[in-house]
Amino acid sequence: MWRGKVEETLRSKARAGEKAALILIDPDPSKYRDEMRKILRSYSSEGLIDAILVGGSIGVSEIEISRTIDMLRETGLPIILFPGNVNGISPNADAILFMSLLNSADPYYIIGAQVLGAPIVKRYGLEVLPTAYIVTGGETAVSHIGWARPIPSELYEVIAAYAMASEFLGMRFIYLEGGSGALKPISPEAVKAVRKSTNQYIIVGGGIRSPETALEMVRAGADAIVLGTVFERDPLKTLEIIRAIKSYKG
Repeated sequence: MWRGKVEETLRSKARAGEKAALILIDPDPSKYRDEMRKILRSYSSEGLIDAILVGGSIGVSEIEISRTIDMLRETGLPIILFPGNVNGISPNADAILFMSLLNSADPYYIIGAQVLGAPIVKRYGLEVLPTAYIVTGGETAVSHIGWARPIPSELYEVIAAYAMASEFLGMRFIYLEGGSGALKPISPEAVKAVRKSTNQYIIVGGGIRSPETALEMVRAGADAIVLGTVFERDPLKTLEIIRAIKSYKG
């Protein structure tokens, strides 16, 4: 499958041993305050973040997502959709994590939403990043909405098996999710098991609130770390985490 500019940029950094920091923005424009805009511009000008993910909200329309993306354009960063459903697709983005929630009990989130969304993605001309989405840990908003059966982090062999299956199915990215606002992230052992089992680009998000935790993830083999809730609540702490991510060269 064709690989576009966003994927090649992320992979070239990974090949050079550089870890990526991704900021997840809630597409609710009321949450995207002027203060956040200034901080993101600052991060971007210093080369601290590699891309912005947009998505995750409940009850937000394509119009609101597009407005948020338009405001984010001032950062000059690649904007990647992180859709929770078909209404999370916007023509204004650069790329989309075209995800399948592999451990969902509802076929809709494994393949149904993807069937509905594929013609829209093609019509909009979005760069597609084929992504296996795996939710770990306990109950979160993601697991409730997506009917996911969260895999305990200590069952890292099971998580690795999901990862291998997704790679064999052609998914080049894997997103290991603790869930928005998760009490704790996926275990480093699980990330390490996935790294040993696949050649996928590994994204880790959910529950990462400290530089130490972020470093554990990149040392275990994560290619990119997603920071969402912590950015909304504490931009200064987020900066510390990003600097820790960028300090690692592996």
